[in-house]
Amino acid sequence: MNRTDSERITTEYLKPVFGFALKRCKNLEDAEDLAQDIIAKIFIALCKCDNIEDISSYIWTIAHNCLSNYYRNNNYSFSVIPIDDVADHLYDNSPSVDLSLIEHEEIAKLHTEIAHLSKLQRRIVIMYYYENKKQEKIAEELSISVGTVKWHLFETKKELKRGMKIMRQPSELKFNPIKFEMCTFSGKIGTKGDISNFFRSAISQNIVYTVKNEAKTINEIADELGVSPVYVESEAEYLEEYGFLLKQKNKYLCNILISEPTEQLNRLQDEMYMKAARIFANELYDELMNLDLLHCDGIIGGYNDVNFLMWALIPFIASFSGENTMDNSIAFSDVYTIRPDGGKNICYASVESPDIKPPMYNEEMKHFRGPFWNGLTDKITLWTIDSEWSKKRIDENYQLTVVRDLTLLNNLFNDVIMSDDDYAYLAEKGYISVSGKIDELFKATLKIVYIKDEETRKKLLSIGDRIKEKHKTEFEELKEPYIKAVLENTPKHLHKMRMYGLQHIFYSDAWFILHCLKELINNDKLTLSTKKQKQALTTIIFNQ
Repeated sequence: MNRTDSERITTEYLKPVFGFALKRCKNLEDAEDLAQDIIAKIFIALCKCDNIEDISSYIWTIAHNCLSNYYRNNNYSFSVIPIDDVADHLYDNSPSVDLSLIEHEEIAKLHTEIAHLSKLQRRIVIMYYYENKKQEKIAEELSISVGTVKWHLFETKKELKRGMKIMRQPSELKFNPIKFEMCTFSGKIGTKGDISNFFRSAISQNIVYTVKNEAKTINEIADELGVSPVYVESEAEYLEEYGFLLKQKNKYLCNILISEPTEQLNRLQDEMYMKAARIFANELYDELMNLDLLHCDGIIGGYNDVNFLMWALIPFIASFSGENTMDNSIAFSDVYTIRPDGGKNICYASVESPDIKPPMYNEEMKHFRGPFWNGLTDKITLWTIDSEWSKKRIDENYQLTVVRDLTLLNNLFNDVIMSDDDYAYLAEKGYISVSGKIDELFKATLKIVYIKDEETRKKLLSIGDRIKEKHKTEFEELKEPYIKAVLENTPKHLHKMRMYGLQHIFYSDAWFILHCLKELINNDKLTLSTKKQKQALTTIIFNQ
């Protein structure tokens, strides 16, 4: 380009360039120096180049590059660019906008800060800057006054300016999120299925974990997780709706019991259960083997196999016996959460640390589900446990399908005529085995254990009652240090909920039942079930 044209174009940009520099510098002298540097570089560049397609874009590219050098040379931080100036580019996606590295970084940070605004403020900013809507139109669409829109835009700028100066420091959860090793519940499941359905994603697990000890705002949770508040906001609202989070003004607090064992807790747990199971399981096994009760008319099914019966009766008695020695000061209704899908339950989750040795039989517990008991009113109750030794029968649909199971079993015991499909269903579920055809030589044999009468059930449970009463003082001494340590690691607002569960140690207690079974397997008193027995293992049905 010839010198005359270069001088003419450069002169046209003297005032805009000075305005550009003045907006971005701390004082007038710096602005003059920067403007002179930009003008000199523009003139030299124009003299050297021909056939420039877009003069304006070319000139402002030079200006932004000079600005970047100016900031670097003067060690200025990225936060010196005014928000109003950066905001001018928020909604402009045209390829002609060629920003400096500094301004790109500043806009990216501004985007992050917009995500930290409240839902209403965020919507107004997006409509005003990104969608380029007038304030009157925003007010109409959001059903608020124009004055409210103006106020929020004013407050938003203050919030954004404050946020731009903050160096947000996410916690380790940003790059090393926790993962629930187990997620289960006690109580009644809702129509949305198993509790684990609500915690399938890492974001839901980590949101709840972040607020397990103290309430935090959406922004505080997002900062700790290193994610946009937009994602945290919707997930937290959903978890709060279903009772997994409590809302306190604008903060959220965990409403599930999260166990995060320490070396001390695991050691105390192992010692407590190992000693208690050694006493209870062996004494119970020996008493049952010395009784004719196992061969009485009050117990049927179970393959007529004493070992198979013991697999069912020992965990059943361990779970139900000793209620007279149990602390029932906290009722389930005092602590459960009522969920919108009809669930009434307490949710439990556990987090493991690779640096801490897990408790004894931790891997086996991952296959353990139950004990579950479900009944038809004034009729029969089905009690079952899943473990590594049985087939998997308890899934997220169990409490929805078990009603049909109970109805058909009740019909079976009361000689109600059933269809081929009904018998086939019970056989498929492992409750019975069938042979022949219904209208010919037909036989249905019960595979699960059936306690026919109340007298037999009471006799069985009385054995466990006596053992637990006999060792009551010893069992209480075993529990005391463990309970104290658990409560010290439980947030105060969840103490009552935790205490409800601690009341059930050595009763309806999965860890206690597991330790009892392992004790007897290790002592060769229980032998492992056969492959065909797995579907009916550790399942009992009894009359109410």
